[in-house]
Amino acid sequence: MTVSKAPRAETTAHETPTPQEHPAVERMLAARTADVTFRDLSRSEIEAMLLRNRVGRLAFSIHDRVDIQPIHYIYERGWLYGRTSEGDKLSTLTHNQWVAFEVDEIADLFDWRSLVIHGSFWIMHPRGSPRAEELWTKAAELVSKIVPGALTESDPVAFRQVLFRIAVGDVRGREAKMKPLERNDP
Repeated sequence: MTVSKAPRAETTAHETPTPQEHPAVERMLAARTADVTFRDLSRSEIEAMLLRNRVGRLAFSIHDRVDIQPIHYIYERGWLYGRTSEGDKLSTLTHNQWVAFEVDEIADLFDWRSLVIHGSFWIMHPRGSPRAEELWTKAAELVSKIVPGALTESDPVAFRQVLFRIAVGDVRGREAKMKPLERNDP
């Protein structure tokens, strides 16, 4: 059996893009400390960012290392709702519920927003007390808004059967923006 190799891309000096060929590179090279501003996001900006996004990264600690995984979520009144599958992550979170959750909006090197939430991870149970069943039903309804068919026969990721919610505790957001370039056109 012969395995063919993909042609190797080689870059030479004359193939390197110039700033004029890529506006993003031009903006990056033109950036100076005075051209970039950083600021904290307000609570209302953070909530708006949580409401308009659906994918974030869940960070948690496993023994002597930290892991981070992308996950779908939906935000409602101080809680993030989502779902996952059985496995090491879930067993770890059962014993250590403290997590960090990050959401980013990135348009360019100096045009981004990022938020980090610290909170506690709670597994939802479909059976148990009336309150537990009510919370599970609510979580299932919310998750089905972002993944139509979730927890039904038409579920595109049927192996993700465990619903959870994260209590949004400490939350911080930052933004970077470049000041518009001033052009002196005659």
